Amino acid sequence: MKKITRLLFLAGAFMFTAFSMAQTVVTGTVMDAEMAAPLPGANIVEKGTTNGVSSNFDGEFSIITQSTEGEIVISFVGYTKVVVKFSGSTSLGNITLTPDNTLEEVVIIGSGVIDLAEDRKTPVAVSTITANQIREKAGNSDLPEVLKQTPSVQSVQAGGFGDGQMFLRGFDQTNTAFLLNGQPINGMEDGKMYWSNWSGVLDVANAVQVQRGLGASKLAISSVGGTVNIVTKTIDRREGGFVQQMVGNDNYIKSTAYYSTGVNEKGWSFGALFGYWQGDGYVDYTQGQGQTYYISVGYQPNDNHALNFMLTGAPQWHAAAGGNSISKYLDPEKNNGRGRRFNDWNFSGANSDNNLHGGVYPGGRNIYHKPVANLSWDWTINDKSELSTVLYGSMGRGSFAQAIDNDRNGIIEYVRGSNNNHNWYGLVTNYNNQLTETLNFNVGADVRLYNGIHFRDVREFVNPDINSVSASSGYSGNYELTQAGGINPWTVFFDPNTDHSQRFGYDYEEQINYAGIFTQLEYSKDQLSAFFQGALSNQSHVRTEFLNTSTPGKGEEGGKVNNIGYNLKAGAAYTITDMHKVFVNAGFYSRQPFHDILYVNDRASNELYNPEIENQEITGLEAGYQFGGEKIQANLNLYHTTWAKRTLVDNNGLDGDEYVGEQTFGVKQVHMGVELEVFTQPLNNLRVNGFLSLGDWQFKDSAILREFDEDGNQIGDDQVVDIDGYDVGGAAQVTAGINASYEFLPRLSVDGAWNWYNDMYSTGALDQPTLAMPSYDLVDAGLSYKMLLGENGRNSLQFRLNINNVFGEVYLESVNGNMAASMNPEENYKGVNISNTGRFGYGRTWNTSIRFNF
Repeated sequence: MKKITRLLFLAGAFMFTAFSMAQTVVTGTVMDAEMAAPLPGANIVEKGTTNGVSSNFDGEFSIITQSTEGEIVISFVGYTKVVVKFSGSTSLGNITLTPDNTLEEVVIIGSGVIDLAEDRKTPVAVSTITANQIREKAGNSDLPEVLKQTPSVQSVQAGGFGDGQMFLRGFDQTNTAFLLNGQPINGMEDGKMYWSNWSGVLDVANAVQVQRGLGASKLAISSVGGTVNIVTKTIDRREGGFVQQMVGNDNYIKSTAYYSTGVNEKGWSFGALFGYWQGDGYVDYTQGQGQTYYISVGYQPNDNHALNFMLTGAPQWHAAAGGNSISKYLDPEKNNGRGRRFNDWNFSGANSDNNLHGGVYPGGRNIYHKPVANLSWDWTINDKSELSTVLYGSMGRGSFAQAIDNDRNGIIEYVRGSNNNHNWYGLVTNYNNQLTETLNFNVGADVRLYNGIHFRDVREFVNPDINSVSASSGYSGNYELTQAGGINPWTVFFDPNTDHSQRFGYDYEEQINYAGIFTQLEYSKDQLSAFFQGALSNQSHVRTEFLNTSTPGKGEEGGKVNNIGYNLKAGAAYTITDMHKVFVNAGFYSRQPFHDILYVNDRASNELYNPEIENQEITGLEAGYQFGGEKIQANLNLYHTTWAKRTLVDNNGLDGDEYVGEQTFGVKQVHMGVELEVFTQPLNNLRVNGFLSLGDWQFKDSAILREFDEDGNQIGDDQVVDIDGYDVGGAAQVTAGINASYEFLPRLSVDGAWNWYNDMYSTGALDQPTLAMPSYDLVDAGLSYKMLLGENGRNSLQFRLNINNVFGEVYLESVNGNMAASMNPEENYKGVNISNTGRFGYGRTWNTSIRFNF
């Protein structure tokens, strides 16, 4: 018996020894390249197996591998994966992960309704700006300025805070779709974007993706030029936050604080950001002030469900810059030596508690507060299907407050508010199913309910001798306005003027309801992928008049209209090798007209145009080539977009004492071009990127001009207007840029960017050709430094300096008008007649910030 026991013991010891000799233990520490600190919670997996572990609080890991030789894959949400070879038991030392330059895995909640290019194997023309780039470049600018380093994008800064405009492939932002976590945010009535309402969005953005042309979105949205997808924070994996202080030119200051609890053991997380800013503005008398708030609550009860509630808003007011002829900016006697800073839309000597700069009162101010809330739910049904839903709502309250001087004596009597309030609720849901290994299918719905409320009232009595204003109404004759609604965005939001008897000029509401369905089928096998998308929607409109009615205070509904719209998109891609891919996409949109051009006189009449305005037709064709090397990547895109059956409406016309509305029908534009985008990293600490966009954008054929009376009846016959060959104005048709960053010491880097704009044309009426504008180029520069603090460098101080338009380039940014160049050279500026209305771009501006990360 003893011999048998001894034999079994020796056999067991031998087997244990053999097993121990076969075991391989690989250790290491995962580090965050940006923070130069340990990265807890990283995933460490033996390649080709399900064998894996996670790094501990100090970033350390130890994994027993199933093979003595192989590869370890280290990954973390929002970071580029690293693959490291091992042979036998070994320590890999520090493995550094850098933030990913794409959006892959950044979005955690609501990802199914956020149409990102990375989510689809068939590519589109796209550029992605990451959180780190936004943080460094945004400064005291709006989103369009951050995007100007991408092909076919031009930012026009305009006059005051938040008044900037963005053009994409020559289309303005009313014809570019903007999405916030998959939620459409263009104005439902007119497609407009007011960046002053979204001044805090860059503080909470994880990334912004610009999809040019057809894009990846499945919604039947108002996209002609492309889609800009803004992806905000939702759930942070780790506890932490930051405090930041920024100062800039013209007395600009901004303070921001953010904190996130990370995800606790029960799956809950909380994040909040609060900020305050104010400044005088680059243009004279364009002061502004505002706040930013963001609150996020997440809950992950298990691996199959994730919910997140987000509330964000940016209450603000800012003074506006008036428009002037180019000659006024150029003549020191007319502009008091202020040049491009000149702004004469203001009043001096006004008696008010809200005077600015020692008695100067702004001629116009934008005052608005628009909180946006959404509830997102991701449900992983099984390993092949999932459902994502976002329920959202926003309540906009505010007005354009214009100083009124009826006696023309320089003394303001009161401030008139042109109020544009709204209640907007919507739902976007998407079901995704991996049908087979090669086929992926999804289907969803998009519902929007919108109520717009528009009226004029008194915002403030400025002259102490005036405490009421006489007005007239179609239902009650003359009456007195005695209430002032205020000019504080918080007051305007919580105490809006709901008394119809205190409104004048116009008072109406509109109900716009939208319901759509969309679907996509994508095929992928080996080197080939292809997709088909389709969307169908109905948009209904009804207008209710309150001012010109037979019964005081009772609304009367006008004509109703329903418009069916749809889009169809298809594309295919072929991967030649790991480094080379080609693709081609095509699409057609039947787009419903905006509400604001359906009615004859939107501020005084419920009458619809007769004949009715037709849907617009957009046809897009694009092809592309992608090159992905180790040190260089490049994207080459070709596009051709036809925008037909476009209608332009002028509801403000007068012929003598009679109202005449104009409708230019059947306008056609063709935009075509080539875009090249190159990313290089010649050295580990040097990045050099560049782009070139060559565009040819023209109006084609002829259009039809119709005139209407105030009841919507056509006056006279159709008039043919020849527009063939006119260049499309507003943005440069040829742009180029180079940007580089160099880290010459650990965590100390400099960067610079050069942008060139050429082939620019004015905007104006279509009865004459647009005007050629002078080209210009701008140089921006920046400096960054990060100081590590605390144990293991988990905390840090981050310094940033931005200088825009380093050399103070003087350039015409926009021109509105068609007056041809004069024979007298003194009446022209670089070939443009100075009688035209225009605006010069900003001179040298700067901002610097210090940020404590914890």
